[in-house]
Amino acid sequence: MSEKESLRSLDYSIVQQCMHCGMCLPTCPTYDATLLERNSPRGRISLMRAVADGNLEITKAFGEEMYFCLGCLACETACPAGVDYAHLFEVARAEVESAHVLDNPQRSLIRSLVLKALFTRPRLLRIVGRLLWFYQASGAQWLFRALHLNKLLPNRFQGLEAQTPAACVRFSHQLIKPVERPKITKYRVGVLTGCVQDVLFSSINRDTVETLIANNCEVHTPPVQPCCGSLHAHNGDIATAGQLARRLIDLFDVEKLDAILTNAAGCGSHLKTYGRLLADDPLYAERAALWSAKLKDIHEWLAEIGVRPPASTEVESQEVVTYHEACHLCHGQKITHQPREILRAIPGLKLVELPESTWCCGSAGIYNITQPEMAAQLQKRKLEKITSTGAKTVATANPGCHLQLQNGAQQAGHCFEIVHPITLLARAYRRESGKL
Repeated sequence: MSEKESLRSLDYSIVQQCMHCGMCLPTCPTYDATLLERNSPRGRISLMRAVADGNLEITKAFGEEMYFCLGCLACETACPAGVDYAHLFEVARAEVESAHVLDNPQRSLIRSLVLKALFTRPRLLRIVGRLLWFYQASGAQWLFRALHLNKLLPNRFQGLEAQTPAACVRFSHQLIKPVERPKITKYRVGVLTGCVQDVLFSSINRDTVETLIANNCEVHTPPVQPCCGSLHAHNGDIATAGQLARRLIDLFDVEKLDAILTNAAGCGSHLKTYGRLLADDPLYAERAALWSAKLKDIHEWLAEIGVRPPASTEVESQEVVTYHEACHLCHGQKITHQPREILRAIPGLKLVELPESTWCCGSAGIYNITQPEMAAQLQKRKLEKITSTGAKTVATANPGCHLQLQNGAQQAGHCFEIVHPITLLARAYRRESGKL
């Protein structure tokens, strides 16, 4: 969305595009759980249209409904009319924040610390990541839990402490040089390291670079990258999302790159909208449009250039893998067959389809924090489907999904390995070169 848009200023054709046919209803996790019309995409669009028409004010109830939505965009895939729900959803949440109908001291403090401070300063985020690593590596976390000190926390934070992710020993800039070249260069690409991906899954970024080098790509990776702004845009802070977009664009020589690549589904879905986000900025509009044209998901790019299959090596037995589709990859970016192509190209790997592979796992950005009960229901449902496949390895391409599935598996006592598809491909390339 543009930084200046509101529901009333929005092109009305976007608001009235919904035909109220109901095709979205069976695909919506919140409607499936409650069977309440207001909890469906159709119901939410009706509320948005009432605001646009001037028949409804922005109220606390309206705000709570907009934030009860996962933003999984399954409704977009099901919609025969092509409703741009993602656009409406972000505009509506921005309106909620502008109206301050959900404000309270605790919420305002958390939003200031997380959205305004932590996720706008990559160096600060890395400091927090390093402190988290020390807390875990020193045994302090083990002692904290062994002494049941988590019971001293408020009930809501007890659950969050149990889901504390493991921080990386080294971050992306310590694993990846600013420029890395293959023996033969066919393409020049930029790689986005992300924020959560950088602090918690930097090895996936390393795997991404190695995979690109194996496919004749010269890789440019600026060492200190800000958050892409997806967290902010999805939570109604469009102004900050725009600021972060400008900072990220400034880091890359977009005109000289064949593509700008992301390996995180939620980030990618937002990164592709920079052209629209900065459309009214005379200094950035043209560059943002070029950015959006060149922004590719890593699976999308590899499929486009023709991924090189790793050489076959002897394996004792086939690794059975199932694939959970991150919502913003399959619904937001319409990328479904490319990750499967990559997984099927890996020797010694057997892909077993996951029932309800496109159904949300409940992560949805920070939804598992803001709506823990609904997120837990979706997490449980997803893990049951994974268990039914018999696979011990689950591939998924979004850090939020990765954490949600990993935490759920640990709590339920499952021994799944949660892994990015590109990590499996990178492992195969290392086996062929004898490095694994």
